[in-house]
Amino acid sequence: MRRWKIALGTAVALGAISVASVHLLDMGNLSGGTAGAAPAPAAFVMPVPVVNVVKRTLPIYLDYAARVESIRSITLQARVPGYLQEQTAADGSDVKQGDMLYRIAPDDYQAALDQAKAQVQRDTATLDYAKSNLGRGTDLAKAGYLDKDSFDQRTSNLRTAQAALAVDQAAVRTAELNLGYAEIKAPFPGRIGRNQASVGTLVSVAGTVLNTMVQLDPIYVTFNPSETDLVQIEQAKANGPIAVDVLLPGETQPSQKGELTFIDNTIDHSTGTITARATIGNAKFTLLPGQYVRVRLHVKEQPNTLMVPQVALGSSQLGKYLYVIGKGNTVDQKLVSLGPTDGDLISVTSGISESDQVITGNLQKIGPGMPVSPLPQPKPAS
Repeated sequence: MRRWKIALGTAVALGAISVASVHLLDMGNLSGGTAGAAPAPAAFVMPVPVVNVVKRTLPIYLDYAARVESIRSITLQARVPGYLQEQTAADGSDVKQGDMLYRIAPDDYQAALDQAKAQVQRDTATLDYAKSNLGRGTDLAKAGYLDKDSFDQRTSNLRTAQAALAVDQAAVRTAELNLGYAEIKAPFPGRIGRNQASVGTLVSVAGTVLNTMVQLDPIYVTFNPSETDLVQIEQAKANGPIAVDVLLPGETQPSQKGELTFIDNTIDHSTGTITARATIGNAKFTLLPGQYVRVRLHVKEQPNTLMVPQVALGSSQLGKYLYVIGKGNTVDQKLVSLGPTDGDLISVTSGISESDQVITGNLQKIGPGMPVSPLPQPKPAS
């Protein structure tokens, strides 16, 4: 029994030694494998597009909603009664000054003119006889063969004939005017609207509306600056004419240009605004009365203004900010104060310097202190 216990203890000791040897062998193999492995890859650095800050002179504008108004807008009516004979200009036509628009039947007025001219001829003959009769009477009166009463009668007849001829000549002018009024012509260049009296209508003087007509070139654009803006406008006006740009709905660049020509003399106390008006060239008839547009008043120039792309702006609870390239190509966040815009650029009044490189892309994937790889972009248009 004692021998069996000794043998069993020896076997256990040998097994323990064998296990320890295998463990040491495995540790050696692991140690040798680690020594020959590749190094861990470097951390990914986000590439970001960057642009330089633009420094330039910035035009300062005041921007308003505005409404287009015609300089002249009239109702076309007849100046003489009669039957409407013809509409010579189609509805909606663009016409020149003096173009025929409507014609009233002229027969009655032509007859009245002919009658007035005939009366002139008759009374001219009467006047000629009165003149010659007075001449003979003068000679007879000097010779003592004509009494004073008869001489005065001949003188009176001459003056009566002269007055009658003057009345006839006035009647001729009136008849010519009436005949001319039978032709309704455009009093200024513009566009007529929809016809409101059919051919054959008996029109009356200033009673029957035939059509409407508006002047389109030039044209007014009316807007309402606030009384606080009025100070800037008056200062700009003192330096010369104020240029006005007109932007149609959907436009980002002005299609029409003009000049500020009127500022009212009273501020509306209920709104704190004043009525102002610009005169705009409208040769292509792009603007129409009643149309709503936007206007920009160029009031001054602001030199040495720092400009950045609007797409680079971010917003937080602290305000607007820009990401710029900091030391060691890391992201630096700068809070900024903003000024007027100009196209795709916006002015920055404080928060950055001219030497900063502004990050314009991948803004959602970066944050302050993060390493980045700057990718320079073309300088924003100035």
